[in-house]
Amino acid sequence: MNHVVAAEAASGCHVLHGCGYPSPTIQDFYTRPLFTIGHFQFDKPMLLVLLTTIIVVGFFWAAFRKPKLVPRGVQNIGELGILFVRDQILRPQLGKKGDNWLPFLTALFFFIWINNIFGVIPVLYFPATSRFEYPAILTAMVWVLYMGIGMWKQGPLRYLKNMSVPAGAPWWILPLLAPIDFLSNVFIRPFTLSVRLWANMLAGHVLLLVFSLATWYLLTWSYELVFSAASFAVLIALTGLELLIQLLQAFIFTVLTAFYISGAYETAH
Repeated sequence: MNHVVAAEAASGCHVLHGCGYPSPTIQDFYTRPLFTIGHFQFDKPMLLVLLTTIIVVGFFWAAFRKPKLVPRGVQNIGELGILFVRDQILRPQLGKKGDNWLPFLTALFFFIWINNIFGVIPVLYFPATSRFEYPAILTAMVWVLYMGIGMWKQGPLRYLKNMSVPAGAPWWILPLLAPIDFLSNVFIRPFTLSVRLWANMLAGHVLLLVFSLATWYLLTWSYELVFSAASFAVLIALTGLELLIQLLQAFIFTVLTAFYISGAYETAH
């Protein structure tokens, strides 16, 4: 977002200069490469994903490289984060038997959350999850995981049967329900998992972009200053709401991942 505002300011696009309001477009989500090596282009979203990985790995390494019986400082915060994922996400879906999945779910939750938070941090101002390829990659990893576990634990045919045949459904309705359940569990489930995260981050970023641009565009020593101030107030309120949504979307994605893994362990009806 900051690169768009800076570009508009540099070009002199302002209400007093006679130009129209520079409404954001989808092109604002495709930044110029930071550098290019051959055909490989390293852009801002890639940098943010790399930075997120360094933050998550670095934080938990610092928290638990020398763990103490009585936690202090960063270890205390790390344990609070792990306990949150365990008690609010993992245990309700998988129970104690799923504790082996705690490292994966913890990493997944914090990776998505920090990527989302970048959307409101000055200078960065961009959530990598607002680009569809990143939620899609995460979803593909989760899909391969729970499908692989289900086929390994239940056998391929039995697992696909469990995903296609609703429990307790009368035989005469199965020709209608079985294809619907199969498509829902195998294809629609991962599609909605990725689109939910992407669409929320995309919409949130667009809203912040609209009101940040409006704040600059209407900033004058005239009556437009009132509208600029109102736009800035809305921007602050939306930023607070976006912080909540960013946390909620990371939570929902991780909860559904735990739920799908749990379903892969279930035996046939």
